[in-house]
Amino acid sequence: MFVASALLIVGLILLAYGADRLVFSAAILCRSFGIPPLIIGMTVVSIGTSLPEMILSFSAAQHGQMDLAVGTALGSNIANILLILGGAALLHPLTIHSNLIRRELPLMLLVSLLSGLMLFDNYLSRLDGVSLIAIALIYLLVAIRIARRAERDNNDTLTREQLAELPREESGNTVAFLWLAVALIILPMATRMVIDNATAFAAYFGVSELVMGATLIAVGTSLPELATVIAGALKGEDDIAIGNLIGANIYNIAIVLGLPALMNPGSVDEHAFARDYWVMLGVSVLFALLCLQRSRRIGRLAGALLLCGFTAWVALLWIQPDFING
Repeated sequence: MFVASALLIVGLILLAYGADRLVFSAAILCRSFGIPPLIIGMTVVSIGTSLPEMILSFSAAQHGQMDLAVGTALGSNIANILLILGGAALLHPLTIHSNLIRRELPLMLLVSLLSGLMLFDNYLSRLDGVSLIAIALIYLLVAIRIARRAERDNNDTLTREQLAELPREESGNTVAFLWLAVALIILPMATRMVIDNATAFAAYFGVSELVMGATLIAVGTSLPELATVIAGALKGEDDIAIGNLIGANIYNIAIVLGLPALMNPGSVDEHAFARDYWVMLGVSVLFALLCLQRSRRIGRLAGALLLCGFTAWVALLWIQPDFING
């Protein structure tokens, strides 16, 4: 069990690192092909924070592990808000300046509500998958359109912060291709390590793949969001920290749920909708309320309460058998 635990942790770290290198190389290559920096920031970099979840979901679907994929999608959104946002706010109170964030929050809530309509029958169909992927594309187009308007008017801090965080042009295509090769070697290996050892871990402790995906795997695959949000908060780039969480939560639902439904439709553990979905929806509404409050500030008290909520959530799943079994 010690070996399985160690390999699971190593696999999650490699998965996050490989995804980061893939995004880094893709951003440089896109820039060299003349793609506008704003488009790169809104596509490659924005989607990149959810790349570990997407890769894991894709692989899990290939092996018929739908519950692991669904648990990862829902659990990542819960972890993003309660753990990552809470930890960042505790370290450094966050102030929201960008109007883009306030426009994207209703989209996040809408996507969350739509996912409930698809999960309520405890089955993800291919039509559900097509619909979710379509939602991701629509969101991407809408986000680019809004960001372009903000860039033209030069009046939104989120757009400026995103452009400032792009890889510099000094990194040439040779370096980009080398990192791309490294990422393509690391990612399949890391994904297999995570899935195999997560399955062994869940079996040893007697928890379901859904619970495993919603807790340990969700936290592990959220490492890119954790790094981005904490770095942004410490540098005073509060808008990019919160904006990345909103984008990641939308992609976690639209793509991380959509991919397995599209590839390998199948039934889902009833607790995904009866328990995990409602927790995810509840913390998403709480996130929106915190961002839309008049002060536009998420302070240390709110951060501490969010972290306590995450601790309680994990404890209920792992310690209380009645809660786990519904």
